[in-house]
Amino acid sequence: MPSFDQPDLARAVEGLPIKALDDLPFGAIRLDAEGVVRVYSGAERRLSGSGDRPRLGLHFFREVAPCMDGPRYRGRIERAMAAGGLDLEFGWTGDFGDAERSLRVRVQSAAGGGCWIFMRREGAVALSDY
Repeated sequence: MPSFDQPDLARAVEGLPIKALDDLPFGAIRLDAEGVVRVYSGAERRLSGSGDRPRLGLHFFREVAPCMDGPRYRGRIERAMAAGGLDLEFGWTGDFGDAERSLRVRVQSAAGGGCWIFMRREGAVALSDY
């Protein structure tokens, strides 16, 4: 199975059957070039606490994760895509099941356009971290 830290993570998951993404120890979401969710792994559903809510075919930033629809997240992704190279990593706080959970997020270009968003949960954020 692919490692969250491997440099070519997007290529590694694209080589897997879609069902295998459900068994990853981190979440995997694939967006098309317009930001519409095309893959939303069972691992992401389970780890995020989002459950069986509809995800496929929805615009990620407007309908799935509007809290990430701003310059700090969507803006960085769009700027990197416009520059021709999408390979970002950053932290994020908040999750469906735990608003104080720390996430490590990686975003890489997807074959054929769009991007993959990978999220690994790091645990709860201590109040002293604010």
